[in-house]
Amino acid sequence: MTFEPPIPRALWDSVPSAPQAALILAFQQYQQRIDALESRVRELEERLGQNSTNSSKPPSSDGPAVKRRPPQPRGQRPKGGQTGHPRHTRPLLPPDHTEHLRPTECRRCRHALGGDDPRPLVHQVLELPPLRPVVTEYRRHRLRCPHCHTTTCAALPPDVAGATCGPRLQAAVALLTGACRLSKRTASWVCHNLLGVPLSPAEVCGIERQVTQALAPAVAAARGHVQAQPANVDETSWREGKKKGWVWAAVTASVTVFLIRLSRGAAALRELLGAEHDRVVTSDRFTTYEVLPLQRRQVCWAHLRRDFQAMIDRRGAGVRVGENLLLLSDAIFHDWHRVRDGTLLRPTFAFRAERWYRPDVRVALAEGAACGCAKTAATCRELLAMEPALWTFARSAGVEPTNNAAERALRGPVLWRKGSYGTDSAAGSRFVESMLTAVASCQQQGRDVLAFVMACCEALRHNTAYPSLIPES
Repeated sequence: MTFEPPIPRALWDSVPSAPQAALILAFQQYQQRIDALESRVRELEERLGQNSTNSSKPPSSDGPAVKRRPPQPRGQRPKGGQTGHPRHTRPLLPPDHTEHLRPTECRRCRHALGGDDPRPLVHQVLELPPLRPVVTEYRRHRLRCPHCHTTTCAALPPDVAGATCGPRLQAAVALLTGACRLSKRTASWVCHNLLGVPLSPAEVCGIERQVTQALAPAVAAARGHVQAQPANVDETSWREGKKKGWVWAAVTASVTVFLIRLSRGAAALRELLGAEHDRVVTSDRFTTYEVLPLQRRQVCWAHLRRDFQAMIDRRGAGVRVGENLLLLSDAIFHDWHRVRDGTLLRPTFAFRAERWYRPDVRVALAEGAACGCAKTAATCRELLAMEPALWTFARSAGVEPTNNAAERALRGPVLWRKGSYGTDSAAGSRFVESMLTAVASCQQQGRDVLAFVMACCEALRHNTAYPSLIPES
């Protein structure tokens, strides 16, 4: 290779050999410094360009310039319901009062009219009655014995002692703070001004502790049910007092459970799933999930697509690798959506995944592991090491290729955290995880969450059988 001097050849030849060596050394040092600065600039540009399409940042953090999908051309159809679409109307409720309106004369010739329309038009007007709590007052008489002069006071019934609110009011207050995410002071204001029930913020906290105790058996049974099912698992940050914690969520086909712990490690994961959990877990690639065997893991493909997009956005040697992997994932999801809508048999998809897509993805990852981009190569090597966990959904029924279910379940806790900054104590965390479990599971099963929480409070009060969050079938 011909040596190229750092200065023009004519000037270089006029310099003695000793200064030439010094110049070469100086230019090498400057070149190393320039290379380091250029690498730092590329890293900062990559961090500056991160958004929800190429990193783990939430969509809410994206700026207005981020386009997550191509803009659709605006059509010529008017706003609102379209011609041919089924009409959606408010369902009619059983009436408390009915008024029959009959015309007295023909609107054209003014002839007198009589009789009834067998199918009259129905127009309902809804109104709330004046809300007033039902108050049961227990007057405990204290009577003195004429024989020994001892005063005896009548005892409260066992199901009333220590209670100042009934099960329905307890359940309603718990939903205000645990489902609607109102603050204690706001819930107190709503109770006073809307329900006519004077409750202080401290009393709202007391009701939360009672509801936590009432929900405890149902929540414990729900956790036991989840520990025997395939689950989507994810976690998000939380605050308990002045300590950092995490909200864990495990979503199954019909039950969702939450756990708040001060750990993001394997101990919290084992507590959530149970030490003997032997079903498939769908998750992201956080290091905690590495304690699970690869044959019982499904890596989230939605996260993979963001990594593939990041390879493209780096504009380095890994651009072609990212483009190939993104095209392969498009084809995989196209066939998977056909499986879900019934236009492609699952055995056919499993055959295609094993014989078509998997070898191509493996080749693309191997090419990426050998490319000149350090971050792309590291990501590809990581995926090659856990490559069997990319295809569990193709061979196991009931397993999804993405962790979207767990991420959607954590949306509520994220909004709760943003509004209240977490909880002040462990007791508050137990209420949050219990209410989140009850609300999410009832919504999955189409059940009335107010009725369920009220039934739990009644069971605690009367010491009867607790309702269950586990579906019967």
